[in-house]
Amino acid sequence: MMILYSGPSCPFSHMSRIVLNEKGCEFEIKSIDYEGVGPSEADLAVVKMSPYGELPVLTERDLFLYDVYVVNEYIDERFPHPQLMPSDPVGRARTRLFLHVLARELFPHVRTLENSAAPAEKKAHARKRLSESLGVLAYRVGDTKFLLSDEFGMVDVVLAPILWRVPFWGIELPSTAAKLEIYAQRLFARQSFIDSMTPAERSMRQ
Repeated sequence: MMILYSGPSCPFSHMSRIVLNEKGCEFEIKSIDYEGVGPSEADLAVVKMSPYGELPVLTERDLFLYDVYVVNEYIDERFPHPQLMPSDPVGRARTRLFLHVLARELFPHVRTLENSAAPAEKKAHARKRLSESLGVLAYRVGDTKFLLSDEFGMVDVVLAPILWRVPFWGIELPSTAAKLEIYAQRLFARQSFIDSMTPAERSMRQ
């Protein structure tokens, strides 16, 4: 059975939980809280095997994976239905390129905002930059149901946890981001998103 070592409020862990819930496969979630609440020493030892000390971590038998993109693609290929990556090479390449852009433009600011030890001025800068990047992303939202197509895909998986946390991080989206708000609500209504949330994540919008 797949075991996902997941942070209860970690946006990157949330991404992998969405993928697992999309697949409807059998899996186990082990909650890892770096503040010292919840995990056993054995569970923490598994996570510390990751060279970067980051969540999520996925194990299955003797397989050990880290990096959210690697974890998510493995799950998608291991359980091919419903497919979250396009079936054709061109579509997969375009999706991976978009994911690469998100990792470069959004992830550094997300990590800053999730870091309780980050200085206030650094967090303020991260809020500003993330707001700007999401404002630009709003122009990419078109007439399709989801960001790149009418099918829910890996880019949507990555964006859903980030968009959910926008108010929690104290970020105000520009007035031009109305389409992004509509798109976000569509993501939040998806059953896999609802089922993937922890109590800590639900409380972010209460």
